[in-house]
Amino acid sequence: MIGSMVERVIAACDGASKGNPGPAGWAWVIADGAEAPTRWEAGPLGKATNNVAELTALERLLAATDPGVPMEIRMDSQYAMKAVTTWLPGWKRKGWKTSTGKPVANQELVVRIDTLLEGRSVEFRYVPAHQVGGDRLNDFADRAASQAAIVQQPAGSEHGSPQPPPSSGASAPRKTGSSKRASSGSGRTLNAKFPGQCRCGRSYAAGESIAKNPDGWGHPACRATV
Repeated sequence: MIGSMVERVIAACDGASKGNPGPAGWAWVIADGAEAPTRWEAGPLGKATNNVAELTALERLLAATDPGVPMEIRMDSQYAMKAVTTWLPGWKRKGWKTSTGKPVANQELVVRIDTLLEGRSVEFRYVPAHQVGGDRLNDFADRAASQAAIVQQPAGSEHGSPQPPPSSGASAPRKTGSSKRASSGSGRTLNAKFPGQCRCGRSYAAGESIAKNPDGWGHPACRATV
C-alpha cells in the first residue's frame, strides 16, 4: 500500500475518453513534499465514457493507498467529485436512485468508491483542467490518462515507464522558426490499438505503427517535426 509512514498524501487522478464514449484510460499520481510526482499508475479501459474513466481513476487511487493516512485528492472532474461528496448520500438514502427516480449511472464504481472512502480522511480539491500555470499534479494525471487512452497499455512508475509526454496544446506557446523541439529519444514504436490523430493533423488507423513524440503519439516520421 502506498502512503504508509507519511503524515499526509497529496495526489491527483484523472480519466480520459477519446470520443466519449471512445478509447479511454485512467491515471493517478502521488507527490512528495515538494509536490513533485513520485509514484504514478495509468491503465486502459477499452471503450468507455469520460465519467467512467474519471471514477475509475479515483477508485484505483483509493485502492492503491493506505486508508489510515489522510489524503488530499486533486481532480478536474466536477462530476466525479460531486458524485462522491455531494450526491452520494442522497443516492444511498433513495436506494441508489437519482432525484428523478432513475438508477444511478455507474453505480458499481460509485459503490466501490463509497466503500473505499469509509473511515478515511480524504479532502477533495477541484482544480481546473488545461490551465497555463495550473496544478502540475493534475496535469501529470491528465497526460498519463490521455496516453493510456490512446495506446491502451498500462504504464507507471512500477512499470519503469517514462513520464507521460506533453499534451497537444501544452501551456507553452508554439513558435515557428525558433528553437527545435526535442525528439523522442527511444525510437520505440508500437501498433495502435485504436485509431487516432497525429500532431501533423493526419489520422492513423488501428494496427498502424505509431511512435511517441513531444505531443503524444503519431506517425514515426513525424516524431521530430514541429
